[in-house]
Amino acid sequence: MCGVFVDANETLALIMERLEKPGDPKVRIHRNPDIKPEQYPEILDGAEIAIVDHTALPTDVAKKCAGLKHVVFLGTGARSYMNPEELAELGISVHLIKGYGDTAVAESAIALMWASARVIAMMDREMRGGNWLREDGMQLTGKTLGLIGFGGIAAEVARIASGSGMKVIAWNRSPKSCPGVEFTDLDTVLARSDVVSLHLLLNDETRGMITREKILAMKRGVVLINTARAAIVDEAAMIDALKSGHIRHAGLDVFNIEPLPGDHPLTKLPNVTLSAHSAFRTPEASENLIGAAWEHCRRIVKG
Repeated sequence: MCGVFVDANETLALIMERLEKPGDPKVRIHRNPDIKPEQYPEILDGAEIAIVDHTALPTDVAKKCAGLKHVVFLGTGARSYMNPEELAELGISVHLIKGYGDTAVAESAIALMWASARVIAMMDREMRGGNWLREDGMQLTGKTLGLIGFGGIAAEVARIASGSGMKVIAWNRSPKSCPGVEFTDLDTVLARSDVVSLHLLLNDETRGMITREKILAMKRGVVLINTARAAIVDEAAMIDALKSGHIRHAGLDVFNIEPLPGDHPLTKLPNVTLSAHSAFRTPEASENLIGAAWEHCRRIVKG
């Protein structure tokens, strides 16, 4: 059995090579992170396992990949890049990697929260332009942080936020408990939170879940943080709320179009702090990610 890491950047390629063990399945590393979906059949060349970082795998392309039986997706958001159910009908299993970057993403969410509350990016931009902009920030100690979705990342966010003096409340689709976190219904989280941070997987239930009505149900002056998936939120409604001031500031790491075009409306708003879908990008998380990918490959071969 042979696998191919189809879209490896140099950093992940080097980790892949370093973590290989004697007796591991043969995995070829294709060192080009900028491949096009239509290149899959040629790059895989009959391999049974595709390790995929970020390149979309349309179902019609997968049909042309002779021999492909497994996709090891480097993360949890495979649905943003492929349709697992349609691939399953072709006999192709999609394997996800969970938990590898919980701490990295949580720290990024916290960083976006603080940067948004204190409008640091806005002041930085103005000062570089020669303007001595001094803005009042939101003091977060004593404020309420509402977490929508409560997996490993949200648990880390709760830990850090609680330690900084914030009250943490949360809603999750299934019952959860965590010391220091008050679990309640979604409407209560929206109504009571000074900061709302999203931590949901994208699926048919969560796509578009944060509607215009739910945004208007948030406190006026709320800070919104999204390190999950952009499609969870009605983007047009969010932009309108940012323009009106209903959302005081948004800290966003994920977007409906990536890379985000330079002329996108979000880039024109002063009360938005943007990061380039990089919340998970730390050396520690990358090590965990590739280690888990190897474990998937080993398990597939043994299974």
